[in-house]
Amino acid sequence: MTTPPTQIAPTQRRSPTGAKAEQRVRDILRVGREVFSERGFERATTTEIAQRLGISEATVFTYFRGKRELCMRVISDWYDEIIAAIETGLPRKAPVREQLEFMVHTHLRLFLIQGTGLCALVLSEGRKKQDNSGQEFGNAFVELQRRYTAPLMDLLARGQASGEVRSDIPLRLLRSLVFGPMEHILWEVIIAGRQIDIDASARDLVALLWPALQAPEQELLGLRRLRDELNSALTRL
Repeated sequence: MTTPPTQIAPTQRRSPTGAKAEQRVRDILRVGREVFSERGFERATTTEIAQRLGISEATVFTYFRGKRELCMRVISDWYDEIIAAIETGLPRKAPVREQLEFMVHTHLRLFLIQGTGLCALVLSEGRKKQDNSGQEFGNAFVELQRRYTAPLMDLLARGQASGEVRSDIPLRLLRSLVFGPMEHILWEVIIAGRQIDIDASARDLVALLWPALQAPEQELLGLRRLRDELNSALTRL
């Protein structure tokens, strides 16, 4: 059983100074990710994290006030990795639809292939108002989620500016339109154990979402282009 943080943790965590301390924090975060992925938040303990590293639990609390803070840092770092992957690979000069498909594919791939355990952690704990100690837990995800969804919000805003994305609906609702179905897919995989083809799922999801996201005039322009192409083809017959 984990020793209550109030007994051994300092009121303020110590910022790592020096290469040795920074490496210690990296090790704690690495093993913390393993333990939280394997056991979830409730069953994970700082005792096990310390034991796997061969250090005392007090050393963990030197840098983190408790399990909750450590867990949030683990998730935050994981989100940063996904955000970096999206921002690095995003084909910004491509049409918005192509960029959206890249985002959806990257989201599903990194959540399901590289982070299934953390995915389950986020889906379950992100909905809780409080953890067992009575502390607010779900609210701690608000800023993380805002930061995580920022690349999509930026893409949608750029799409509105270019006329590719409809501007008659608030961005926050368009964001929910994209993330809602993705979360449902993740739930099916994590909870029901359903296997999916990530490439096909990303393509199909964007094909389903794009008619609702694109500006109405863009759909009309697409139909006109199709009409012109058909007329041109018929005149060559």
